Amino acid sequence: MYGLQLADEIVERIRALDGRYHERGYLFVLASLEFCQRKRRLRGHISGEELAESCRDFALDQFGLTARTVLRFWGIETTGDIGRIVFVLIEVGLLIRHPNDRIEDFEGVYDFTQAFEGDYPWGGVARADRIG
Repeated sequence: MYGLQLADEIVERIRALDGRYHERGYLFVLASLEFCQRKRRLRGHISGEELAESCRDFALDQFGLTARTVLRFWGIETTGDIGRIVFVLIEVGLLIRHPNDRIEDFEGVYDFTQAFEGDYPWGGVARADRIG
């Protein structure tokens, strides 16, 4: 993902449609799609829920403890943001929409706080206010 870059023409078209997300956020979603496809035996359609989950897994894989901070910097704070990015990528021709795909499929798939902070193995870390 680190060496990838969108063509200037594509970036301009994306900005004209929805300028709220950083360019790297769009690349991240595309890379997460590939991350998901590589885990499958056969390549094929990925649902909104599957892609949102792949974005979570890829972010944790790539950025570890800083995943939520990185995504927030790019403007991605909910699974709904992932859906909005996907539909912009469809609009500019980088992705193809399946007839059953809906932007609502991305809403509320998981909570970012829980996904990126709640399930991390903090059990062995003692908080300063508990040290006596």
